[in-house]
Amino acid sequence: MLLSRVLPSNTTLLPASSRTRAAPLRCHHVPVGRAITVPVRCRSAMTIQAGDAPPVLDVEPQPLKLLEPQPLKLLDRGTKLKIAVIGFGNFGQFLARTFAAQGHEVLAYSRTDYSDTARSLGVAFFDNQHDLCEQHPDVLLLSTSILSAEAVLRSLPIQRLRRSTLFVDVLSVKEFPRNLFLQLLPPDFDILCTHPMFGPESGKHGWAGLPFVYDKVRIGDSDDRVERCHAFLEIFEREGCRMVEMSCAEHDETAAEIQFLTHTIGRVLAKLDLKSTPINTKGYETLLNLVQNTCSDSYELYNGLFIYNKNSTELIEKLDGALDTMKKELFDRLHGIFREQLFDSSGRSSIDAGN
Repeated sequence: MLLSRVLPSNTTLLPASSRTRAAPLRCHHVPVGRAITVPVRCRSAMTIQAGDAPPVLDVEPQPLKLLEPQPLKLLDRGTKLKIAVIGFGNFGQFLARTFAAQGHEVLAYSRTDYSDTARSLGVAFFDNQHDLCEQHPDVLLLSTSILSAEAVLRSLPIQRLRRSTLFVDVLSVKEFPRNLFLQLLPPDFDILCTHPMFGPESGKHGWAGLPFVYDKVRIGDSDDRVERCHAFLEIFEREGCRMVEMSCAEHDETAAEIQFLTHTIGRVLAKLDLKSTPINTKGYETLLNLVQNTCSDSYELYNGLFIYNKNSTELIEKLDGALDTMKKELFDRLHGIFREQLFDSSGRSSIDAGN
């Protein structure tokens, strides 16, 4: 220090007094409204003391080391979750309505202003992603279209979330969001891939008996994180869903036949502009309902089912081949009937026989 250069060599600098006090310190990892305290060393003005004792150095204080914030125990809150819905369109609102009705705290973000709709559902709406993430939700639910999922996830300020936040998606394909989460999210975040295989139209009278597929891709083994995942799945159990645990790869292979095929047939029939008639059969009514159910979903969804499920390409080729096979069978049979009409059993032409 500069002062020591002008003092006698036997002069020592000592603090006149020191004491410890507690000062609140906040960091972005600590939930809003909760503060931690750490000891801070306070020193008064230095005094000069002469003596023959060895010099005592005035050591600068070391940087403070903050403890990792402890996650909030869900059991202390009666398993009520704070759920942030990213993408508050038709499907996001459909899910949020049930979340809120069960007593969970629901936050929502969307580029479109749905504040009035959110208010009517008892949901807190945010038009800024940073503000929403700073609320430290337990669960962040990705409810965007398949085509925009990557851009939305990349835009999220995940550094403002707790590092143990549970990420959930409800996309209609599963391998794509699974790989996206694993690629873009730090390893501290939990990942649950889900697919409610119903929507606002098919689930408007309740969810009882409707399938809910899920894959626990990455869930921490601590009690609170296991309990949080269970609490989220329990939302759908309470509504009577048929819970199906299935890998993302198996889901996509199965869903290509179940979902993509259904949407394809419905949209092909829509191209025919089918109309209701006074003599509708039950089968025809089923086709009309299929057109209504599939076409009520956006074409963006249908396009996403094709682009982001590798099994869909093979399926549509099989469908095209099946149609060609059916046409060949029909025309071959028609050709056979014509031949029977043109030639009698003796092989003579029916025209010659008439002469």
